[in-house]
Amino acid sequence: MMTHMHPAIASVTDRIRLRSQDTRAAYLDMIRARRPDGFARMKMTEGNLAHASAGCAVMEKAELLGGGWPNIGIITSYNDMLSAHAPFEHYPDIIRKAARDAGAIAQVAGGVPAMCDGVTQGQEGMELSLFSRDVIAMASAIGLSHDVFDAALHLGVCDKIIPGLVIAALRFGWLPSVFVPAGPMPSGLPNPEKVRIRQLFAEGKVDRAELLRAEAESYHSQGTCTFYGTANSNQMLMEVMGLHLPGAAFTNPGTPLREALTRAATHRAAAITAQGDDYRPMGELIDERSVVNGIVGLMATGGSTNHALHIPAMAAAAGILVTLEDFAEISAVTPLLARIYPNGPSDVNHFHAAGGMSFLVRELLGAGLMDGGAQGVAGPISGYDREPFLDAGKVVWRAAPEKSGDLEILRPASDPFSEDGGLRLMSGPLGRGVSKVSAVKPANRVLEAPAIVFETQGALKAAFEAGQLDRDFVAVVRFQGPAANGMPELHGLTPVLGILQDRGFKIALVTDGRMSGASGKIPSAIHMSPEAARGGPLARVRDGDMIAFDSEKGTLDIKVDSETFAAREPAPFRPNESSIGLGREMFSYFRQMAGTADSGASQFSFFGAES
Repeated sequence: MMTHMHPAIASVTDRIRLRSQDTRAAYLDMIRARRPDGFARMKMTEGNLAHASAGCAVMEKAELLGGGWPNIGIITSYNDMLSAHAPFEHYPDIIRKAARDAGAIAQVAGGVPAMCDGVTQGQEGMELSLFSRDVIAMASAIGLSHDVFDAALHLGVCDKIIPGLVIAALRFGWLPSVFVPAGPMPSGLPNPEKVRIRQLFAEGKVDRAELLRAEAESYHSQGTCTFYGTANSNQMLMEVMGLHLPGAAFTNPGTPLREALTRAATHRAAAITAQGDDYRPMGELIDERSVVNGIVGLMATGGSTNHALHIPAMAAAAGILVTLEDFAEISAVTPLLARIYPNGPSDVNHFHAAGGMSFLVRELLGAGLMDGGAQGVAGPISGYDREPFLDAGKVVWRAAPEKSGDLEILRPASDPFSEDGGLRLMSGPLGRGVSKVSAVKPANRVLEAPAIVFETQGALKAAFEAGQLDRDFVAVVRFQGPAANGMPELHGLTPVLGILQDRGFKIALVTDGRMSGASGKIPSAIHMSPEAARGGPLARVRDGDMIAFDSEKGTLDIKVDSETFAAREPAPFRPNESSIGLGREMFSYFRQMAGTADSGASQFSFFGAES
């Protein structure tokens, strides 16, 4: 077990602590001032309390009105069109019964919206995706604002849902919060086969029926999609940050163990309220060590690039300031221990079977890369190197397996897939962004080629279909940032660019938009900031400009004299139809107020409010 921290990890942690000293202190003052003396509902008037209990069953009503049971608020992202969230339909009944068994009350405090990036990928609705994170945070806050709860259970899984729930939970940081996942669907069509069919369809070599068959065999039942995109990166993150019970992340839905873990999470929430002797308010648990542990986990598993947006936004809610430089420095010393699609052929179920989270945490603790002294809902993170099993219907935990079950999927820290985590900070005269290289072949990570500028992803696809892209080039796709159109994912470009790369052309993507957390094989500099719509340098790039892309060194250069480049008139951003229709007009304020991508693209000015 770990005896000392890796010096680079310790240095980044200390730097974040010092950088955040004032804002963190203001945050802690805020949540500590709200620590209840008794049950939260006791401060209510009789009329307030009568309203809060009117809809309850007789037993819960009696306890709310006069008894001694804590009250657990449930925030749920249930809807039955999202495979990952459909299992939550019956969770409130399970939780209410488990709460009674633990001498507690549980009430659904509110529901939050949950959209699926898989459904909206390449569609107009994707322009609302990133902003849904902040809507979820606000909706969660509305549910918790009734202020009658002693703890909270947060039911969520996917891309923006978990970050939104975390932001809200941290703003209610005097409450203990336990996050309750649903788990991944069973494995379907292997991911490499799915990608092969997608590329064949893009080339016109298979028909739509064959494409639909492959997609339906991949996404086929309730549960999270099985590739290692943002949703499953979320679940890894919640575990290494201590917001899950140990080993809860990747147990399949509809299994006895899954239900037992949900009951155990409820019992734990009841045990860590301010009225007990193990009070664990979320805002105290989550500190700079927790955040760094999360980034380490992300790098060690080749996780989603979307977390370069979400982690800074979540950390800010707790008064903690995280920068892209922190990500880069942590990535540089964190070995890649897992290869899960798109970084390899296997999915999260295979990862789980090979040893999963308990093995990963044990290895990272032992290498001094993860701080075991950071606290979680189940105790210190040093105790998260355990995996759950059933014993007479109840959850018990045992030590992580000594060896990986499959070294092609999961490796010890002493024998990693690579010496670093594969995320690069990209910087130069075109701005700052990030590049995920863990799934990019080394031969494709460095190139110099002329720019071809596009202002929509549709324009790039049209150029491909017209046969105009059979050459080396750097695709500059601009006006895709949060202020322009909500920063949609551009994952729909992956098949097209992948075909061109497979034909032997040197290809790279540079954009102020996002790629899916499941993107990987195309060398990309994404989240470029400042964005083109706000006058960022991408607005000055022209067709034919030579761009030097080096994701090994983290440099992105344009071979144009600096004075000449600066003197160019930026291309104008024309919102026109991209801001109207499908509800997009209702998010104009969000586009205006969005922060920069390198600080999380958030609507919320927590630092301004607290500094």
